[in-house]
Amino acid sequence: MKISYNWLKQFVQIDKTPQELSLILTNVGLEVESVDKVQPVAGGLEGLVIGHVLTCVQHPNADRLRVTTVNVGREENLQIVCGAPNVAAGQKVVVATVGTTVYPLEGEPFKIKESKIRGEVSQGMICAEDEIGLGKSHDGIMILAADTQIGILAKDHFKMDDDFVFEIGLTPNRADAASHLGVARDLAAYFRSSYKTPDLSAFKVDEESLNIPVSVEDQEACPRYSSVTISGVEVKESPDWLKDKLKVIGLRPINNVVDITNFVLHGLGQPLHAFDADKISGGKVIVKKVAEGTPFVTLDDVERKLSSDDLMICNAASPMCIAGVFGGKSSGVDVNTKNIFLESAYFNSVSVRKTAKRHGLKTDASFRYERGTDPEITITALKYAAILIKELAGGKISSAISDIYPNPVQPFEFDVNYNNITKLIGADIPAAEIKEIILALGIEATSENAEGLSLKVPAYKVDVTRECDITEEVLRIYGYNNIEIPTKVNASLSYTQRPDKENTQNVIADMLTANGYAEIWCNSLTKSAYSKNLDEAVHILNPLSSDLNVMRQSLLMPALESVAYNQNRKNADVKFYEFGKTYSLINEKYIERPRLLLLVSGAKQSEQWNQSTKPSTFYNLKAAVDAIISRLGISSYQSDVLNDENFAYGIKYYRGDKILVSFGAATKADRKLADVNAEVYYADFDWSALLDVIKKNKIVNKEISKYPQVRRDLSMLIDKDVTFELLKGIAFKTDKKLIKEVNVFDVYEGDKLPEGKKSYALNFILLDEEQTLTDKQIEQTMQKLIANLTQQAGAEIRK
Repeated sequence: MKISYNWLKQFVQIDKTPQELSLILTNVGLEVESVDKVQPVAGGLEGLVIGHVLTCVQHPNADRLRVTTVNVGREENLQIVCGAPNVAAGQKVVVATVGTTVYPLEGEPFKIKESKIRGEVSQGMICAEDEIGLGKSHDGIMILAADTQIGILAKDHFKMDDDFVFEIGLTPNRADAASHLGVARDLAAYFRSSYKTPDLSAFKVDEESLNIPVSVEDQEACPRYSSVTISGVEVKESPDWLKDKLKVIGLRPINNVVDITNFVLHGLGQPLHAFDADKISGGKVIVKKVAEGTPFVTLDDVERKLSSDDLMICNAASPMCIAGVFGGKSSGVDVNTKNIFLESAYFNSVSVRKTAKRHGLKTDASFRYERGTDPEITITALKYAAILIKELAGGKISSAISDIYPNPVQPFEFDVNYNNITKLIGADIPAAEIKEIILALGIEATSENAEGLSLKVPAYKVDVTRECDITEEVLRIYGYNNIEIPTKVNASLSYTQRPDKENTQNVIADMLTANGYAEIWCNSLTKSAYSKNLDEAVHILNPLSSDLNVMRQSLLMPALESVAYNQNRKNADVKFYEFGKTYSLINEKYIERPRLLLLVSGAKQSEQWNQSTKPSTFYNLKAAVDAIISRLGISSYQSDVLNDENFAYGIKYYRGDKILVSFGAATKADRKLADVNAEVYYADFDWSALLDVIKKNKIVNKEISKYPQVRRDLSMLIDKDVTFELLKGIAFKTDKKLIKEVNVFDVYEGDKLPEGKKSYALNFILLDEEQTLTDKQIEQTMQKLIANLTQQAGAEIRK
């Protein structure tokens, strides 16, 4: 949201610089994301001065040029060669002196230099209005009034004040601040001063010759509808002051009537809509919902199919406007409009939000209606706009104000306790100061006692409905920075059940980060196209968009979007992890499951001069999975080949009937859906199952054995479908006491081996905790191991 510094000063007295004010706005909850200097015209007329043409003679070497002498308020006059046909002695003109950069309406800016033109020195330029951005005319130079002061800056003469625009990151709950008036209210509360509202004393009904009756059929979607008519207007270009106001905040001026509605919208926060009264068929306005699929052409010349849930502003025959969102092509104001029907309404925020999302429309009006406007400001905005239209477009107010408001919106009423406020804030703020801040915010205190206040909160403060909301209001005006951080911290030891979930998560996160993995946080909202079981998906009742309409059922797809984002920006080598939750609706029960996702794609390591780049493989992922399982102290589990539609291939580790982790390659279908081209390997941990296993594990501390361990290697030929886990299991069953570790250090598959075979080289670590192993013990164990591998796995031991 853009707020103009100069415009803001029309509502509240400010003696702070724009930079100082930006800090204040941020402190009161209106975070300023940027402060930009804005000039009404390009270049801001910098370097231009007012001059007086003293002499003007024919150029000796050019028929169309004149040589002038110009006084610009300096000790020496300037000689300027000018080609304008209307230049003459005695004129007051705008002069661009040497060194000034001129910004014409068309073409690139250029710098004025002292030069010779056909042999005559020229020390500047006498300007036409299009050459400095003040108009479109190029018939000749600008000629100013005879009494114009010589030597003053052109920006001062034309009152070209620089402005500053605050870009405010408005949070959805602060609908009350979505205007210059709303921001001014907060500043007035901060400064403990007052703010101004428009003077409406000039409003009067001139006649009642154009009465257009209004009927509101859906009062839930439209609780209040105010209107007035103005006849005999002239639709034309807006005056410069109005165009400048709009351009500063990034709006394109259209015509005087439309510009006034935009001016009131951004000034007061109340959207308005002007209809051409002569295009209102049947001479009446009906606020209602229309039939499903009704075609409607909006102002952007797009035909849209209406929903039966869309609230429409209609005439007797057809819809004219999508209420609170966008106007219609056939009823808008144009240069031929003579009579206006002006609307100022209060629409239901949920209804407007759903309609805007349904049609993919985002307008300044819907932005405010979606968050909640002030139901009590409709008449004020209507009168203010009518006064401005009479002033800038002529005409007469030709009807009394129509105001349909059968069920007035009531303010929020509740009690607050001073002690509760200070306790929640954590600072001892005097009760008198709390009351002062509350009243400064425009909140009425209906009664008071020693403990607190009974309040009546205006309806425009849509997020202030409880005591805790008042606490937040007090705190942001009092100042977060004014809350002292205590120098003494009191702490106590407390017993926590094992395992400590947060600590366990942090341990694994630290380990993954240390190994080059980057933590990602993906949105829990995602698109329904990612759901493989829509019947169990948790659908959002009021989705922000079609891409965010369900809760995620898997951590994979949002993570793949992150992979695609990085790959599209030439960062193809990624290693991610995320702790998050998945959501399902099973048998009418909502289920949240904590998960841990690991994901690798691209190269294993970055390119180096002394080593080649190798792509990440399934085994790089498996190493990380095994490291996590080991770090958690889980040693007893089973493994099996994975048969899961979510993986192209993979392995699962399980314990009993619970799968601890599934890991493998992402399917081509999933990668295509997320627009990922490269191979992706990922692991999906059931974090709650892992914590349950940890909880049951007993921590055993023991000394490092004082007896030496022994390593023996075996090379064997086995069938391709024999897994390392099978060989490892056979080894441990052979001798649980002596065999401590089994590792694979070489795998070979190639043409030199028989078909369907592969070569494995394993090493075995043997250790006796009670004595030093003898050669006889080692030999007996190895012979027994060879026999078991041969019988149970079909291994051929290679010498």
